[in-house]
Amino acid sequence: MKVYQDDERATPDGWGRVGWPEEAISLLASGQVTELSLSDDTHGTGYDVLLWLEEAVATRGFVPPRVQVHSANSSARQKMTLAITRIGRFVQDGQGG
Repeated sequence: MKVYQDDERATPDGWGRVGWPEEAISLLASGQVTELSLSDDTHGTGYDVLLWLEEAVATRGFVPPRVQVHSANSSARQKMTLAITRIGRFVQDGQGG
């Protein structure tokens, strides 16, 4: 399942939409997400999702989906991109689990 987390933008074709970070986290925890696109929203941010994902990868060996950022907020985008890089390093180094 491809998940698009955003509380304002229209959902691209082929993606399932969630408005809030906790919805994205719930779907991630279910193991059904193959691709994830994150934004910076009023209720919470994609960074909240990435913190959960980073912890899951680092401590439980969770296999992350492909993740991208579609936030227009440049500082939020940069922060999330750095978190995605950290998650990738955990996966690459085999530090999870």
